[in-house]
Amino acid sequence: MSSNQIKLKIITPEKTVLEEMVDSVTIPTTEGEITILPHHIPLVSGLASGDIVARHGEDVVPMAVSGGFIEVKGVSGVTEVAVLADFAEHVKEISEDAVRAAQARADELKKMKENGEVVDFEHFASELERSLTRVKVADKWRGKKYRI
Repeated sequence: MSSNQIKLKIITPEKTVLEEMVDSVTIPTTEGEITILPHHIPLVSGLASGDIVARHGEDVVPMAVSGGFIEVKGVSGVTEVAVLADFAEHVKEISEDAVRAAQARADELKKMKENGEVVDFEHFASELERSLTRVKVADKWRGKKYRI
């Protein structure tokens, strides 16, 4: 392993979504967007909704994420970034149908809240955030080049 790369791991409660060596990774945190390069200082931060963009040479790997936290640490001279997310999905997995379904679900959830229906607000908020993140990230990356 090269100490001029980062070991990136993106994990959800269901599975490991991505695990590979990258040159840099840009992550939306609760304090703002950060880019992590090799030899980054140790860091723990909350993860905000948005897109994680991993870069390896000319390749760009965008992922939609929401909820969770990140940890950056150095192990044996290698920078390791662990992203523990409530939700993570590669942009290629977000089809037009999925975007339409996410938008419809977000609208449905908003109407339920407005109508005063009994709603599990914690579940409502996380599901709404996930749906809106899918829509936002899919729109951002539509037509751009990225590694599949």
